[in-house]
Amino acid sequence: MLIYLRVLKESFNFAINALKNNKLRTFLSLLGVTIGIFSIIGVLAAVDSLEKEIKGSLSSLDNSTIYLTKVSFGPSEVPQWKRQQFPDVTFDEYQYINRTMPRMEAASFLLNVPQETIKYNDQSVSNVSVVPVTSDYYDIEELQVVKGRFYNEQESIGGAPVIVLGDEIANSLFGANDPIEKKIRLYGRKFTVIGVLKKEGSGLFGDSKDTAAILPVNIARRIYGDNNKGTFPMIIIKPESGSDAPEFVAALTQKIRSYRGLKPDESDNFFVNQLQGFTDFIDNITGTMSKIGGFIGMFSLLVGGFGIANIMFVSVKERTNLIGIQKALGAKKKFILLQFLFEAVILAVFGGLIGLVLVWLISKGASAMTGDFEFILSASNMFWGMFWSTLIGLIAGIFPAWMAARLDPVEAIRTGM
Repeated sequence: MLIYLRVLKESFNFAINALKNNKLRTFLSLLGVTIGIFSIIGVLAAVDSLEKEIKGSLSSLDNSTIYLTKVSFGPSEVPQWKRQQFPDVTFDEYQYINRTMPRMEAASFLLNVPQETIKYNDQSVSNVSVVPVTSDYYDIEELQVVKGRFYNEQESIGGAPVIVLGDEIANSLFGANDPIEKKIRLYGRKFTVIGVLKKEGSGLFGDSKDTAAILPVNIARRIYGDNNKGTFPMIIIKPESGSDAPEFVAALTQKIRSYRGLKPDESDNFFVNQLQGFTDFIDNITGTMSKIGGFIGMFSLLVGGFGIANIMFVSVKERTNLIGIQKALGAKKKFILLQFLFEAVILAVFGGLIGLVLVWLISKGASAMTGDFEFILSASNMFWGMFWSTLIGLIAGIFPAWMAARLDPVEAIRTGM
């Protein structure tokens, strides 16, 4: 056992000395592997970061949440011309669902309206995301009010002129002053501020509630009208915890079909979009991106591997005389083999480590520059990066090492001379 450890140690030392004596060649070999590892880990880290940001943006909603609209959130087999003929969901359909749908925790009617400008005295904030919804939206989105309150069902049904502001909007209009019960102007009307939401930070899709103003949907319906094609209404539904998702969707689909009077041979003219389906769609996209990026990165790493193999062949050629002398003095084939294998693996490992450090530095710099978007470098990606780097080094070095180990000592010394 001690003999094998000594062989390993001496082989390692020979490899280190060989790399030190050929600094430029070592640097060029490291560069190829570094670029390969940087490509693979960089792509995987970017995809992981994007996936985390997307899921973080969707984290406030339960995966069981359902969106009933005339459009599909994902790919659809329904032709586009047919989808364009689908009618909008209506407030009456929302009320019908609210009354009759079993095993439902909450439902909310929402209008998607253009951004507006909100004013308070001489202060104004433009590009405010106005969110007209019914009161149950508070429970579905799990909103957190840090000042005041959210509007109740009576205010929601009556379309009371009340409003709940996002943190950024409240700070821009009122600063350090208490905004509760203050009157702001929107749509040429006065609204009473009754609540301020907890600060969220910006979302990936630009949908942070910090820049939102939430108001009862019925006052927006009076302003825009029910037949306005620019409001894009939707019904958001949250099933009870533990409900069977396919069964719930089937029951909901049947109720809407019955309400709209669709015949058995007629196809649905609406879409029941599940958030779980959307997140699965996102997972498929990011998974595909990871595979494509990893595949491209592997080509870069293979190029680095060819560079190592080329350098190792040159190294064997240059050290043929030394190999002959070592074998003449009694060096075993395994010693020569390990000597060159160690050299190739060390090149690959160091190249991989440099690549990882570069990815880490760039990810930290990018996170600092973007502020809210955080680039992550997972332990799993680091492990696989180093694994592939080491494997490439081993594969690239094994044939040159095998050639060196098979050299005849007399011929090797004579060739070297």
